[in-house]
Amino acid sequence: MKIQFLVVGKTEDKYIQTGLDIYLVRLKHYVPLDFKVIPELKNTNSMSVTQQKQKEGELILKELESSDKVVLLDELGKEYTSVQFSQFIQQQMNSSVKRLVFVVGGPYGFSEEVYKRASIKISLSQMTFSHQMIRLLFLEQLYRAYTIIKGEPYHHQ
Repeated sequence: MKIQFLVVGKTEDKYIQTGLDIYLVRLKHYVPLDFKVIPELKNTNSMSVTQQKQKEGELILKELESSDKVVLLDELGKEYTSVQFSQFIQQQMNSSVKRLVFVVGGPYGFSEEVYKRASIKISLSQMTFSHQMIRLLFLEQLYRAYTIIKGEPYHHQ
């Protein structure tokens, strides 16, 4: 199984990018992972929130293949413990998913078309985080999931 991590907009803060780089290197030992940045929209002042979500949605959907299992990181999604998330990842591996795509949208979330294309929504917390910060939190949890699957000592119970 391959993992695609789609995010809208470049990572702006150096400390977040440093953390992303660390976990991207760590994850390469466990799974083929592609981190793809969809460029932020230009001239959004003249666009409504709905128009922005629509345009971002079109860009997200262009990146998807018909066989992809799409997981949206969304504040209204299902919450997992780290162990439960590792079990979710293991289930995807066992069910022969070819490519598992996790998506972080822009500041306003996703268009209806993206929601319709998704298989599941996952929330990392009931708290709200910036879409920049959630990238780092998610990659750390993905790394943690693989160490749990492999029985490595990173996660303590």
